[in-house]
Amino acid sequence: MSQELEPRIPVLPTLMTAGNILCGFVAILEIFDGRHLAMTTSVDLNNYQHYHYAIVFILLACLFDALDGRVARMGGTESPFGRELDSLADIVSFGVAPALLVHDIVLKEIDTPKGLGWLISCVYLVCGAMRLARFNCLAAADVKSSMKGFRGCPIPAAAGVISSLTLLIIWLDSTEREIGNWKYALAGLMALLSYLMVSNLEYPSFKAVNWRTKRSFHWVLVTIFVIAFTVMNWHWMPAVLFVSYLLYGLVRPWVSRKWRQEIEIEAETVEIDPEAETLALNGADDDSSEKQHADGSSSVQI
Repeated sequence: MSQELEPRIPVLPTLMTAGNILCGFVAILEIFDGRHLAMTTSVDLNNYQHYHYAIVFILLACLFDALDGRVARMGGTESPFGRELDSLADIVSFGVAPALLVHDIVLKEIDTPKGLGWLISCVYLVCGAMRLARFNCLAAADVKSSMKGFRGCPIPAAAGVISSLTLLIIWLDSTEREIGNWKYALAGLMALLSYLMVSNLEYPSFKAVNWRTKRSFHWVLVTIFVIAFTVMNWHWMPAVLFVSYLLYGLVRPWVSRKWRQEIEIEAETVEIDPEAETLALNGADDDSSEKQHADGSSSVQI
């Protein structure tokens, strides 16, 4: 009986998720190495290569996270096992690692009032975990997403914003460009991201982009140019891309439907049924879920 309940594990998506976990773990190790070096030497903190490596591994984890779900959907191998494993990987790579990174670079210097920096890191981590838990609750209740977007800022994007801006700060310091107290704006941004992750704002998922996606010649040229330009200017271009995504979610309600469909490369979003969503989050029983499905109210944004 126990063997019958054993989940079938899709190999390729699971390998992608494992890469996500490993990148997050290595990033944490690099952060601890940087912290140890800071305590044992008198070299300026921002000159350490360990924090650069940590940021690179967090950004690599973002890439693996984007690939695992896409590979699973393309192969038709989406499963509850993959969803749970992905959430566990995300809390390591995009919750713990960025919280430690920003704490070491910026937040630990905030001591007025005492413990504020530590609190901001904790709030970010808790909000990220709550966002993942909300996603899993809705998915486990079989209240299906319209597959067009995320409810709340996704935690990989939040981690990308934090990590890329930290990379930008370190780069500016290394080039002897004075940024002064501007780096403390990262603390306020981290608090904002904590709220956005558990908010009801809708962010595009770009899940419709696959091998069959077709766009004009100009779109392809622009995409190639952006990728090449990002590789050549890797110190600051990731910050531009991630912050642009963050700001787009904030202004998205005022973007016309035509432009939204063009930018997000997907069809119109299905409306959310608030009653079905509430039942899912509160752990509605199977009968209630079946009733909601019968009423045609099973599409929600997760």
